[in-house]
Amino acid sequence: MSYTGVLIGLCAFFLVGCFHPLVIKVEYHYGKRTWPAFALLGVVAAAASLVAPHFWSLLLGVLGAASGWSALEVVWQHGRAKRGEAKRNPKRPDSYYQ
Repeated sequence: MSYTGVLIGLCAFFLVGCFHPLVIKVEYHYGKRTWPAFALLGVVAAAASLVAPHFWSLLLGVLGAASGWSALEVVWQHGRAKRGEAKRNPKRPDSYYQ
């Protein structure tokens, strides 16, 4: 019996679960200018998945996809904060959210 699929599923669930609050915290503290870091991590992880052994290739692919999606989510989280649907950082001037 092979447990690889179940293990990959659990790892994917864990990674997505970690990136969700991370995006919220990063946008709150550092703003939307952090999206390139998430995008770069996604590209590097996806590229590394092309040369990694099977199990690690799958994990790196999931990491790349989660990180790439998080790059979009950081920008969208900024929009939610701008519209008042998410918490704003009170240290930022109102002009940041205009």
